Amino acid sequence: MTNYRDILRRLALGNEVGFRELEELVALVGDERVLDYARGLAREVRTEWFGNKVFIRGLVEISNRCSGGCYYCGLRAENCKVTRYELSDDEVMESCRVGYGLGLRSFVLQGGERKSITEQTARVVRRIKEEMPDVAVTLSLGEQSRETYECWRMAGADRYLLRHESATPEHYATLHPKRMVWEERVACLGVLAELGYQIGAGFMVGTPGQTTAMLAHEVEFLAEMAPQMVGIGPFIPQGDTPLGNMPRGSVEQTLMMLSLVRIALPKALMPSTTALATTAEQGTHLGILSGANVVMPNITPAQYRASYAIYDGKKSSGTEAAEGLEKLVGELRAIGYEATFGRGDHPDFQR
Repeated sequence: MTNYRDILRRLALGNEVGFRELEELVALVGDERVLDYARGLAREVRTEWFGNKVFIRGLVEISNRCSGGCYYCGLRAENCKVTRYELSDDEVMESCRVGYGLGLRSFVLQGGERKSITEQTARVVRRIKEEMPDVAVTLSLGEQSRETYECWRMAGADRYLLRHESATPEHYATLHPKRMVWEERVACLGVLAELGYQIGAGFMVGTPGQTTAMLAHEVEFLAEMAPQMVGIGPFIPQGDTPLGNMPRGSVEQTLMMLSLVRIALPKALMPSTTALATTAEQGTHLGILSGANVVMPNITPAQYRASYAIYDGKKSSGTEAAEGLEKLVGELRAIGYEATFGRGDHPDFQR
């Protein structure tokens, strides 16, 4: 058997770990001893930088209109079955006020990718920052031009989430139409970093055609890029998409990848994703116990949440929403973690 303890310890120390060793490690996910050890080490690494803190962000899904055509996403432009919506500036502001009243000081504005939202987004970011100057604003609005990213940065946006989806260009091409190019997506992440954003990348575990070698490459790719945030969740099909009949990604493999990336990037901010909570009972807890240190309850107006159907069955209530915040805090406390509502910046971006 591969000496998984040695490989994981070297990874934690920043020492060289060969690609084949990583691939063998990823393939051992079916061995509970390996997964348990990886998760335990991930918790140790995270504790060194963050103690027992879990950062709580308020998620506002500002629009489900999208020009993209990702084969796995229910918001894709070609999906005629979804009811489209777009929050007004006032609705976004009211959502943030609700979150602010609950103590949240970090908001994530997420929506479909469109090229026509530059000024509108800048306007609402400025309003948030003017009214609530002590909050951090994260945007997740897909691929945009450098000029648009710069406009939003000047308006006050602090962070940007743009999952790279796959570190393997050939695999990326199987998940997206030809008009979406892997090199352009990765270039966007570089531009965002140049402009001073805290950047977030990430991928899904269990997408069709994904291999253990590809997953090992994800660890290498992220370790080299060193983004401040990494989102990892299981693939969940959406019935109205080209990949709607494919099986879900493995919870165990997702937890293994969470742990490996945490070990490789000890200072990263990593959410226990809604996809994980949707796939597994106590999924949020499993993610935290595998190295995640962020949870993003949904503070979108309730009447819109079901329409943000990026995959089937997405949770947007209970502890996955603002209404369940008190319960979430209690559940985190029960497993030994302290919910913190502050800005929650990456250690290298502390003000």
